[in-house]
Amino acid sequence: MSFKHINPESWGRPRGYTNGLLTTPDARLLFISGQIAWDEQQVIVSTDFVEQFDRALQNVLTVVREAGGAPGGLARLVVYVTDKEEYRARTAEIGERWRVLMGRHFPAMTLVEVKGLLEDGAKVEIEGIAVL
Repeated sequence: MSFKHINPESWGRPRGYTNGLLTTPDARLLFISGQIAWDEQQVIVSTDFVEQFDRALQNVLTVVREAGGAPGGLARLVVYVTDKEEYRARTAEIGERWRVLMGRHFPAMTLVEVKGLLEDGAKVEIEGIAVL
């Protein structure tokens, strides 16, 4: 990919993300709108938090692939959740799903707890930036 991971040694190794990604001058950027856990018919696939996380990330990757990119090109993700405690309680399961879809690639990431998302029943929304 066209970027370098920036993780200050004095901070220790980040777990599940990278502190920064530096792109090269020839990189093209893809800005990905927030994706929720809906299918091709725009129906949310499950009420389960982990299932929603998995499908929202799959939907992000679908946009990346459609633009000619790959999972390793994701440079930044913002994850919006309606319950950060549910996220914390299920990080092991989320990590398993992450590794299936993303391997050991960890972009710069932010997790934000929100009161609600636009679509009723949505518990997770993921937006991102990819380097192509």
